[in-house]
Amino acid sequence: MPELDDTVDIKIDPSDLKVDTYRASGAGGQHVNKTSSAVRMTHIPTGIIVQCQNERSQIQNRERCMQLLRAKLYEYERAKQEALKNDIAGDYQDIEWGSQIRSYVFQPYKMVKDHRTGAETGNVQAVMDGGLDMFIEAYLRSQQKKI
Repeated sequence: MPELDDTVDIKIDPSDLKVDTYRASGAGGQHVNKTSSAVRMTHIPTGIIVQCQNERSQIQNRERCMQLLRAKLYEYERAKQEALKNDIAGDYQDIEWGSQIRSYVFQPYKMVKDHRTGAETGNVQAVMDGGLDMFIEAYLRSQQKKI
């Protein structure tokens, strides 16, 4: 998890946190076995849990936990915003070769073809004058078939 720089300010309400202290495991001798220096923080609204037992004191581990929690909350909010943006954008396609909706052919023959529905017409001038009703109806019929 990347650390969050100090320019991004994430507000964490202390009442939203559940803080547990426990004895750290691993090497460290008598000091680790006697003191509750390890810290586990749970952000109750999101259920995100972080823990730290790297530092020697509980205060340092609390500070480190808060840094990690801020970084995870930032990533959580960013992912939520990205999902919302994707919902709003819908079925947006990249603009690239082959992703066009309709083809207009003027030479050597005249034809307009909708690639989503397969509907086509030889009356190019009517389509160019705004007569898209045929293509709109074909698209709506194809969408109803999907439902």
